[in-house]
Amino acid sequence: MFGYIIPNYDELKVRELKEYRQYYCGLCRCLKERYGVKGQITLTYDMTFLGLLLTSLYEPEITVKSCRCVAHPAKRHEYIQSDYLYYAADMNILLMYYKCLDDWKDEHKVIKAGYAGLLKRAGSKVKEKYPDKAARIQDGLDKLSMAEKEKNSVLDEEAGYFGDICSSLFVFKKDEWSEDLSRIGYFIGKFIYLLDAYEDLEDDINEGRYNPYIVMCKEDGFDEKVRQILVMMMSEVGRAFERLPILENVQILKNIIYSGVWCRYDAVCKKKKPV
Repeated sequence: MFGYIIPNYDELKVRELKEYRQYYCGLCRCLKERYGVKGQITLTYDMTFLGLLLTSLYEPEITVKSCRCVAHPAKRHEYIQSDYLYYAADMNILLMYYKCLDDWKDEHKVIKAGYAGLLKRAGSKVKEKYPDKAARIQDGLDKLSMAEKEKNSVLDEEAGYFGDICSSLFVFKKDEWSEDLSRIGYFIGKFIYLLDAYEDLEDDINEGRYNPYIVMCKEDGFDEKVRQILVMMMSEVGRAFERLPILENVQILKNIIYSGVWCRYDAVCKKKKPV
């Protein structure tokens, strides 16, 4: 359910691409510093977007460093660190930890149980630091799990549960910008849930698993309806984003919101077969 909030690399300028990679690598380094290699492997584009968004909005002091790593062993590369990237790293761990626990509880995926075990110490540490956010994640996943068990096909309601989770993660502190950040997180969360379910639809039908589109996919014009719903979600993200006084990295953020997520959508559509 992760990896949908990405840039359109082809449309980024050379400088913008370099800066985006500095944030992506920066989040990776933050995860490693706090949680080791097991934390690093939870790295997601979605939380990179969060760290980039908050750093660009609040304009904290940032540090630019360089290093070699497993992914770039031959040449040193620059990365950025900020308080908001460390926060994004914490949220990355918390979300992944609870998602693994939820997958084990609902589907008894042994690999997820093992992964949750690896993240238990890190997840517990972040939970103690952000108990309210941990509770919001747990509550949202519990509601999603119950809806899926009841085969509830109220699409907007189910997507809203994951939207509530992301809404909480996007608000670093209560201030004049928290409402718009909450809306960005809420509609990005709904977009992620809806696109993930759309991507998994064929496999879920073949495996006899629940999918919120099970009923809707039998309707005429199903694929276009899904596209329109996703457009509405990202339109709300765009409206809230435009109200924020962001100057730093604004073109990168706009690239992701208005173009990058649709590259991911196009990739999903290309590999789909008629249901």
